[in-house]
Amino acid sequence: MSELSLHEKYMRLALENARAAQGQTAPNPLVGSVIVNDGRLVGIGAHLKPGEPHAEIHALRMAGDHAKGATIYVTLEPCSHHGRTGPCAEAIVQAGLARVVVAAPDPNPLVAGRGIRILRDAGIEVIEGVLREESERLNEVFNRYIVDKRPFVTVKSAVTMDGKIATRTGSSRWITSAEAREDVHRLRHESGAILVGVQTILHDDSQLNTRLPGGRNPLRVVLDSTLRIPENARVVTDGEAPTWIFTGSNADPAKRERLEAAGVRVFETAGAADSGRVNLEEVLDVLGSSEISSLLVEGGGQVIASFVEQGLADKLVLYMAPKLVGGQGAPTFIEGLGIAEMGDAVQLTGLRAEQLGPDLKFEAYFPKG
Repeated sequence: MSELSLHEKYMRLALENARAAQGQTAPNPLVGSVIVNDGRLVGIGAHLKPGEPHAEIHALRMAGDHAKGATIYVTLEPCSHHGRTGPCAEAIVQAGLARVVVAAPDPNPLVAGRGIRILRDAGIEVIEGVLREESERLNEVFNRYIVDKRPFVTVKSAVTMDGKIATRTGSSRWITSAEAREDVHRLRHESGAILVGVQTILHDDSQLNTRLPGGRNPLRVVLDSTLRIPENARVVTDGEAPTWIFTGSNADPAKRERLEAAGVRVFETAGAADSGRVNLEEVLDVLGSSEISSLLVEGGGQVIASFVEQGLADKLVLYMAPKLVGGQGAPTFIEGLGIAEMGDAVQLTGLRAEQLGPDLKFEAYFPKG
C-alpha cells in the first residue's frame, strides 16, 4: 500500500469517528483523530460535545507512552488557542509525536493556520490536505458558523414527481415513505433549530420534534408576524423543546405576554410592519448570537421562497416520491414571485442523490453570495 493510500485509510477511520458524534458537538466542529505507531493503531478519539476534551486529547490519552514518535491523523487542524479546553497543538508537541496528518485547515479566526505553525516550529512533520473535501463537507455547518456567526441554513421539503407538496385540497400526509420520514428525523436530530411559518402550525399543529430512539429535539422557531399562533398549539404547550416566535410590531401585546408566560420566547423584528413579514436577517443574527449553528427550514413554499430569494439558504434537501397529483392549485415547495428568465434561474451545485425506500433524496448547494 502506498504512503498516500495508508494516510487515507487512517484518515477515513478518523472521519468515521467524527461522524458518529453528529448532532451533539454544536457549535463546535466534528473532529476525529487516530494515532498510529509502527503500523499499529494505538489511540483513537472523537470530540463528543462542547466543554469536553477534543479528539486529539482522547486519542493521546488512549495511546499513552505509545504516542511518542507516532503519527497522529486529525480531521481538522489542531486548535492553538485556550477556549473551554487547552490547545491541542501544544498537547501534541508535549507528547512527542513525530508526524501530524491533517485533513482540513480550521477556518476559526482564532486558529487559521496557527496550530500547524506551532507543530512545524516544534520540528514535527505536518502533512496537509488528506481527504480535505470529505472533512470540509462533514463540517459545512461549523465552517459557515465560525466565520459568519450565523447558522448554516438547510431548506428541506418533500414533493411528488410533479413538484407538489400537497393536493389542491391541502392533503399532504404522507407524500414520502417511512424510510424518507425517518431520514427527516435524523436531520432534525442533527440540527440546532427547525423553522416553519405559522401557517404550518395552523394547518398541522406540528410538534417539530425528533421521533428517533435517543433523538434530540431541536429548538423550534416559528415565523408569525401578527401572532396568529393558537395558545394551545403543541409547540406552545408540550414542553418537548424550547419554542421561539419571531413577530412584528403589530402583534398583540397581551397575547405576547401570555405566550411568554407559557414559556415561549417572543422576538420582535424591525421592518416587519411594512412588509407583513418577519425580518429573516434578524432571525439568523439572533440564532447565531445564541450559538445555534444550524437551521433546518421546513416551512411551506412562501417561507422557503423567502430564504432563497434573499440569498440566505445554503443547502437544499429534497425528498421526491414516485407520485403524481397534478392540479394548478396544488402548492409547490417554493413559491414567491419566481424567476422571470430561465437564464436567471438559481443554479445549484454539488448535487448528490440516493434512494430511500421507493423515494429519492437529493442534496445540493445554493450559490455562495
